[in-house]
Amino acid sequence: MAEPPDLPRLPDTAVEPRLARLDALLGQLEQTPGRTAELALEAVEVLTEVYGEALARVTDLAADSADALDRLTDDELLRHLLLLHRIHPDPLDRRVARAVDDLRPQLRRHGAEIAFLGVEDEVARISLSASACGAGAATLPDLVREQVLTFAPELSAVDVAAPAPAPAVIPVAALWQRPDRTAEAATSEAQRAAGPLALDGTA
Repeated sequence: MAEPPDLPRLPDTAVEPRLARLDALLGQLEQTPGRTAELALEAVEVLTEVYGEALARVTDLAADSADALDRLTDDELLRHLLLLHRIHPDPLDRRVARAVDDLRPQLRRHGAEIAFLGVEDEVARISLSASACGAGAATLPDLVREQVLTFAPELSAVDVAAPAPAPAVIPVAALWQRPDRTAEAATSEAQRAAGPLALDGTA
């Protein structure tokens, strides 16, 4: 089997500004009147459709290999394109869970814990507890929403809330006491605290 050509690859830090530049150029074209701008936008649309089909075929070829699919979805640029073309192989809940897992180490450095509770009616429910206060802690929910929507753009919302308080713990011994016996015990305790009084209130 022939070795693949050793071509240079753009790092993620170089890809991001190019994507931003592409968005800016497309925005300018959309605001430019005339047939030339319309043809340019049409060419970009057709080219995107063709590349999307090519990427879908690559995903189909890799479907029998979990390792190959993981390598595809681990790549930030490929993940972005798979989501853009709505051909990402992972189901919605798995992508949200992965976004949460990727965020967990960063949030723990801020004294926060995160948990994925599920997806219902296109809304992802996330539990976020932060021990720290201040402006940094206040921005954590926005960070979570941004990360989750990056992995699952088809969501209509991301609900980030504090975890529900733990239920009060009832001592096991109290479960075995009858209410009337508990009242009798309280009365006896009050009599002992008052001292040896007669029933008519005289010593």
